[in-house]
Amino acid sequence: MRAPLTLAVAQPPCVPADIAANAVTHAATVRSAGARVVVFPELSLSGYELAAPSIVADDPRLAPIVQACRDEKAIALAGAPARGPDGRDYIATLAIDGTDVTVAYRKMWLHPPEPDRFAPGDKPAVVEVDGWRLGLAICRDSGVPEHALATASLGIDAYLASTLFSFGARNRRDDRMRAIAAAHRVWVAVASFAGPTGGYRTTSGGSGIWAPDGSLAAQAGLRAGTFVLATLS
Repeated sequence: MRAPLTLAVAQPPCVPADIAANAVTHAATVRSAGARVVVFPELSLSGYELAAPSIVADDPRLAPIVQACRDEKAIALAGAPARGPDGRDYIATLAIDGTDVTVAYRKMWLHPPEPDRFAPGDKPAVVEVDGWRLGLAICRDSGVPEHALATASLGIDAYLASTLFSFGARNRRDDRMRAIAAAHRVWVAVASFAGPTGGYRTTSGGSGIWAPDGSLAAQAGLRAGTFVLATLS
């Protein structure tokens, strides 16, 4: 039988377009959380700065996160603008463990003005950790029923969404995640920005984890620099 999985959702403060500074903050969060998997918001390494330069998976500025994941035996799912092998830029989720960084998923459903800069990803994705199948989503993906359905069809145990919600959309955020959990009978986790980023003077915070019956297992407040966790079993 597989062991329970400890999952954290984090909402770190973010320095606009400063990958190196934000990587240090991500690493500190991984060390503090004590979780097997730590999920970060959309574009967490750059902030929601759509003009920020894209990175590649072997960017040396990510080394502090790699080291923290090695020390803590953790996996971080961090958001970044990523350059693909086709030369196009994507809003991506990076899977970072103690040895490697990979582009695990590329956002499929872009929200204006994102298409002016980024290409859409072409397929849903799953990361497997200790026998748990974790489906990945980025922000608007989670609001498109076809995305959750296509991801669930891959045989997932949890649906992990890296997001940005405005303060006024916080109730919509919770309703959406609760509905996905109940519809597909999977754990749902959302990591959402807290504090300012990009053109948003304030964001929703409220990163949370929902059980497969739609009940809330854990939720952060409005403050940046916090995280919550739950044990999936």
